[in-house]
Amino acid sequence: MKFGGTSVADGASLSRVVDIVESSYVAGNEVAVVISAQRGVTDQLITMATELANSPDSSGIGPFINSLRVRHGKVLLESAEDYADEVGILLEEQLCNLENILNAVHNLRELTPRSRDYIITFGERLNSLVVSAAFRQREIPSTTLDGCEAGIVTTSNHGEAMALPEGEGKIRSRVLPLLTGMVPVIMGFMGCTEKGIVTTLGRSGSDYSAAIIGAAIGADEILIWTDVDGIMTSDPRLIPDARVIQTISYLEVMELSYFGAKVMHPRSIEPAMKKNILVRVKNTFNPDHPGTAIVRGEKRDSRVVKALTYIEKVALVNICGAQMIGRPGVAKAIFSQLADRDVNVMMISQGSSEANITLVIEESQEDTAREALAVLLNQGMVREVTTNRDVCAVAVVGAGMAGAKGTGGRIFTALGNGGVNVMMISQGSSEVNISFVVTQADGPKAMRILHDEFRLSEEDDE
Repeated sequence: MKFGGTSVADGASLSRVVDIVESSYVAGNEVAVVISAQRGVTDQLITMATELANSPDSSGIGPFINSLRVRHGKVLLESAEDYADEVGILLEEQLCNLENILNAVHNLRELTPRSRDYIITFGERLNSLVVSAAFRQREIPSTTLDGCEAGIVTTSNHGEAMALPEGEGKIRSRVLPLLTGMVPVIMGFMGCTEKGIVTTLGRSGSDYSAAIIGAAIGADEILIWTDVDGIMTSDPRLIPDARVIQTISYLEVMELSYFGAKVMHPRSIEPAMKKNILVRVKNTFNPDHPGTAIVRGEKRDSRVVKALTYIEKVALVNICGAQMIGRPGVAKAIFSQLADRDVNVMMISQGSSEANITLVIEESQEDTAREALAVLLNQGMVREVTTNRDVCAVAVVGAGMAGAKGTGGRIFTALGNGGVNVMMISQGSSEVNISFVVTQADGPKAMRILHDEFRLSEEDDE
């Protein structure tokens, strides 16, 4: 079971978490818990560390440390009064370590990716102590493990590390023995390189941690506990009548996650998919709701399309020139230049004339991409590179789209009738996803049009 930051934000929320775990534990299940930082703490750590690296003023460190002390101490007293003194000492040790490294960042005026990763794990380090104590308060034996102690071995790509298969055996040997009569609380979001250097798995990386551990120990089920009832047909902030999807495939969830759906970490499905483990997304605040089951089989919906999502803060990059036509190696040169500068390409479209290649990248990487492609301009390999930030990418996802005639026609006819202009289209051979780019202003409108067109607010005929 993985519990997100909102699920453990305060004493009342943590009490619900303990209720959920206790119910499963008493029923005879072996339960491992992966925990996130309390809501907002990771953002606070990032802000503080960044400011200290760029400011001569370090006066904010003391008040910041004290705010964390008060916040976690309050939840500890509310949830595990009998263990307040014992765990309070452990919290102080962690806070002392954090204060020391924040002072070091300030003194050096430098925040490296390695030190940043270490600093932002302290949300989990503090919270895991409180959560484990809350279990023990309910007479559930419990201990804490950080990602390194749990055996998660990762690449050295700080901030976006990926799990390596070498860690599977370590996880099994370290976590499985604890499941007999105990609930281990594992700090999410982090792992270690083979040299023992702390890494983080990216934002919402606790989902990924849970999937890695669940796959390694051969779990029967991985439960992602969050603050919504499950994976929805669209963002309810845009579509008030968006509906919880009862069953969805691994592939569909991967597409949705990649294109901005917030419920799951994009990489968190792969470990479960390899071991064919059921993943269920449920609501900590409404535990009786069945949630969403994520399974291997692509369960087709009579409406063909299952869900919609979109990504803001992207940029459209258009590369053109007659000199590109029939010239081998142009695409290789473009993607090599971008890859060398760590620019992630999210979508690709190329005209059959080969005179035009259009890409979608993160908005924050636009300047870097222009610098990278300027090399090809200077070499005469391409004639022109233009970019546009006033765009968003919309993804239409559904296993039922595969082989279904007329789906694309329905999508773009509905958009055209609604006055939405499509600037770029991309579709993979899996046919599970059709993606397109529209202006920022048209993004929410496009979502509403397609949600209505495919009747996504209506219940599944399952």
